[in-house]
Amino acid sequence: MSDWASYHLQDFIPFTADIYFRLLERMGEAFWPLHLLMLALGATALFLALKNRTRLACLLLVPPWTFVAVAFFMQRYAELNWAGGYIGWAFLAQAALLLSIAFVHRGPAQLPRYTSPPVMAGIAIALFGLAGLPLLAPLGGHSWYGAEVFGIHPDPTAIATLGAVLIALRGPARWLAAIIPALWLLLSGLTHTALR
Repeated sequence: MSDWASYHLQDFIPFTADIYFRLLERMGEAFWPLHLLMLALGATALFLALKNRTRLACLLLVPPWTFVAVAFFMQRYAELNWAGGYIGWAFLAQAALLLSIAFVHRGPAQLPRYTSPPVMAGIAIALFGLAGLPLLAPLGGHSWYGAEVFGIHPDPTAIATLGAVLIALRGPARWLAAIIPALWLLLSGLTHTALR
């Protein structure tokens, strides 16, 4: 038992902060100008969620989750971390779940009340994922290519999806659709903490 006590969080991260930020930049460089399309998809999904078009909002979130699963996790992150492929499969499962919700779930009968706490929180969270997070890279001294963008990188994709889920879904569907984004953000937070 004393052997496990000697480990630190950073002992479980098989790469350095420089390598991780370079991965983010490589994604930005490789897929520009796809960022613009993905941001348009995210903004449209948010708009549709606010207009109670739940099915279309969920449908528009499927391509970004699928793209991040394959292009980020399976093709790039898996080279740095053995868990990358498994995380990619979790992102594909989220895409399948959103697709299922788009075809099965009936949205609320009325428009969301913009003053309700879940909707206000959802708007703030989604806007941070779509617009706020990409601005952190240049403010932190990194290049624009290193900016984490919805549909290209996992963190803003998960954040914006959580916001849209809070707005568009109710009951068990909301909780089910929030599990994988929330777990990824917890794992990402631990990774960023370890990388400092």
